[in-house]
Amino acid sequence: MTIKELSQLYYLSREIEIEKSKLEKLEEVATKITQVISPVPGGGGISDKTATAAAIADCELIIESKKQQARAEYNRLVRYIASIDDSFIRSIIKYRFIDLMSWIQIANKMGGNNTADSVRMALKRFLRKN
Repeated sequence: MTIKELSQLYYLSREIEIEKSKLEKLEEVATKITQVISPVPGGGGISDKTATAAAIADCELIIESKKQQARAEYNRLVRYIASIDDSFIRSIIKYRFIDLMSWIQIANKMGGNNTADSVRMALKRFLRKN
């Protein structure tokens, strides 16, 4: 497995957060839309409301789809981690790619005078070897 493959859960999580932020903005806009009085019969804010509602529905579908992908990716990562014999490497991978910790946080969590660079390089060596 490569770093890119291991990082997919992280990127999916970021995409979900971006979409959630977009959804919040759309919902905010939807609550502010008021019907505009127009001299033209049938004019007003109806099309704005419809477009906003459609955008909200699309955004919700995207979020749900990304969540399903993230669950599948999480399960794939857990299975991969369970298949690793070395508990040190298992811990590094779990902390980095499931718990989304920084290298410094991982080194502190691992203890034993580990540094950010030492845990990062240990993982790189393991991945290169396997």
